[in-house]
Amino acid sequence: MSDLTYGIKTIDKLGYALGDLGGILTFSLVSSFLQMFYTDSLHIPLGKITILMLAARIWDAVNDPIWGGFIDSRKPTRFGRFRPYIFGASIPLAVAAVLMFTKIPGLTDSQYFIFACVTYIFYGMMYTGTNIPYGALATSITSDEIERSSLSIWRSIGSGLGGLPAMMILPLLVYSTNETTGVKFLDSDKLFRCVLVLAVLSVAVYFLHTVLTKERITVPVSQKSSDYSFFKSFKALITNRPFITVSLAAMLLIASQMYTQTVYNYLFKDYFAKPELYIFVTICTYLPMAILILPMGKLVRRYGKKELCGAGMAFAAVVNFIMYFIGFTPLATNPYVFLVMLFFSGTGQTFMTFELWAMVMDVTDYHEYRCGRKEEGTVYSIFNFIRKIGHTIAGAGSSLALIIIGYDVNAVEKGQSADVIGGFYTLATLVPAIMFTIMAVLLIFGYNLSKKNLEEFRNKFKAK
Repeated sequence: MSDLTYGIKTIDKLGYALGDLGGILTFSLVSSFLQMFYTDSLHIPLGKITILMLAARIWDAVNDPIWGGFIDSRKPTRFGRFRPYIFGASIPLAVAAVLMFTKIPGLTDSQYFIFACVTYIFYGMMYTGTNIPYGALATSITSDEIERSSLSIWRSIGSGLGGLPAMMILPLLVYSTNETTGVKFLDSDKLFRCVLVLAVLSVAVYFLHTVLTKERITVPVSQKSSDYSFFKSFKALITNRPFITVSLAAMLLIASQMYTQTVYNYLFKDYFAKPELYIFVTICTYLPMAILILPMGKLVRRYGKKELCGAGMAFAAVVNFIMYFIGFTPLATNPYVFLVMLFFSGTGQTFMTFELWAMVMDVTDYHEYRCGRKEEGTVYSIFNFIRKIGHTIAGAGSSLALIIIGYDVNAVEKGQSADVIGGFYTLATLVPAIMFTIMAVLLIFGYNLSKKNLEEFRNKFKAK
């Protein structure tokens, strides 16, 4: 490896963070409100929602690798290898987000489902159009390991800030109250207006991201785009142990995040009957990030990314199991006890949230070391597809979970039965505990780029 680059500035980090902020502004709407919009506003049966999620992932299996391979097979433009694609897809992405939360009056149930399928899959394609080149971009900004870790943290900050409107502001704006029953319900008109504002804002943020970032690392002259073979790259990736394990861990991370955002929304609306407290879910989850952001670099240098992430997920799993057993005590009905426990759970998750993208850059370099080619687009497209399976686990899994507890999509304004309401607590605690446990096992026992192994690999990679 040659032409190492160092010395990125704060403006580079800010510009890179804006890329995820722009995407998450609308993506967090999917995590927090899409399923509730489908069930409570469009009255789409939960079984059909599960089918939609599965169909979208089947299409992603085709769409994501095609897009990643296309980027790797193209010559860089004068604006760079990745940035033109990011901004180019940001406008149709915003349009797709607005359409996805549009309720057209007078459609039949079948027509609402078809419209949901078209708009959801269209949104997923456009998100792929921005997210794959964005994920690959980091390896072209710097080759320094500590700077890449810093970029990963800044990306997490951008993601966290991008999620704030959907998770903290919208819960105060998008609900109305049935005057007869007093039950609060999702108001599709209020939600649509909020989505429209966030969609327009996302395009502006993507534009700033494109302007402020700089691609420093170029494709070696000896590497010809005509030599690219997706099947060779794919074969190398599925035999790349650290790539597979970090991809599976990332899949479960996004699944747990999306699942809990959806289920917590129902939990606070129906179980605690305090939907306005949902904003504190975000505070309790992200406050540990604010606390750990300054010492994170020192912790990584001392203990290593793999070690911190594995231990953190194990801690989060233990906390969620404790939350589940609290469900058998009177404390289960106290939302503030639940929020305090979320803070500790968020503390454990923070290490993985901060360092995931640095680990992805490590396995991307490991792929280049093994194959002798820079193929960030392909690596990230396969990683992104595996990660998107987490979307399906979250979407289909949360739908299936609601079916299991007997959630009635037609009882929104009169309220759910006591058995359904009680089932929300188990869904919000036991399921995340199991997912965090699997992630901890993958990271501790499967991911083999430990601090020591990574240092040895880096020395060999630099010497090539």
